[in-house]
Amino acid sequence: MERPVVGITLGDQAGIGPEIVEKALSSGQLPNNVDYKILVDPNPEIVPGEPSLASAQAALDGLEIAAKALNAGEIAAVCTAPVSKDQLRKVAFTFPGQTEFFADRLGSENFAMCLTGRRLTVGLVTIHQSLASVPACLQKGEIVRVGRLLAEFCRRRHARPAKIAVCGLNPHAGENGAFGTEETTTIHPAIDELNLTGSDHFTGPHPADTVFYPASQGRYDAVLCMYHDQGLIPLKLLDFATGVNTTLGLPNPRTSPDHGTAFDIAGKNVADPSSMIHAIQLAAELAL
Repeated sequence: MERPVVGITLGDQAGIGPEIVEKALSSGQLPNNVDYKILVDPNPEIVPGEPSLASAQAALDGLEIAAKALNAGEIAAVCTAPVSKDQLRKVAFTFPGQTEFFADRLGSENFAMCLTGRRLTVGLVTIHQSLASVPACLQKGEIVRVGRLLAEFCRRRHARPAKIAVCGLNPHAGENGAFGTEETTTIHPAIDELNLTGSDHFTGPHPADTVFYPASQGRYDAVLCMYHDQGLIPLKLLDFATGVNTTLGLPNPRTSPDHGTAFDIAGKNVADPSSMIHAIQLAAELAL
């Protein structure tokens, strides 16, 4: 049987992408039952620490090459190094982020963002929306859809039914309507529907200020969060060095480190490759 291939992009090459990819591949910490392939060549004209149109175009080219390789079956999974959304927008990148790009290129309408580390896993019902727009974006069907994707991811990793805590939106999960009604009108009915079928167990709505500690201690496999920072702040606080961003719902696995391009330290050989190592490890695990 052919060995699966994990493709790797270099991200914005003016950032730390090339450095952490090189360190990860030479770390001795990657699974040896998978092959690894860097999908783009380093551009010698790009200067570390100096983002440019050339570095942005190289990052976009890398994403396109990765998507084509996935669709063609040339690779089984992809791990993408960090990009700069600000820079990508200068070369006509029209997506909020890499999550939405790969969903579009791989033809997936049922997708979600998940971040996972050694201590915590979070799924996001809304992703790149302004905080002011989140309440209007929260719908029962979306909570159910993302909850099912998150449960499927947890089942695949743990080989058992998932235990998932669902966050409320408002302080104290609304406190019976005193601080908002989304918990009673939208989130609680979604939890009831998620528990109607299957063996996965969803609980909540939980106050966001208390749920992440028990989750980090193993009481839950994951926390379903209502908006971007509700999940990413605790994830990056607890698991910054081991956190991995993965796109749920794609036909092929896609992962990336949970940090950015770090232009300020690019080229200084001080970047920590830990998150990149874990991102490649997860891509390999999901590709098998």
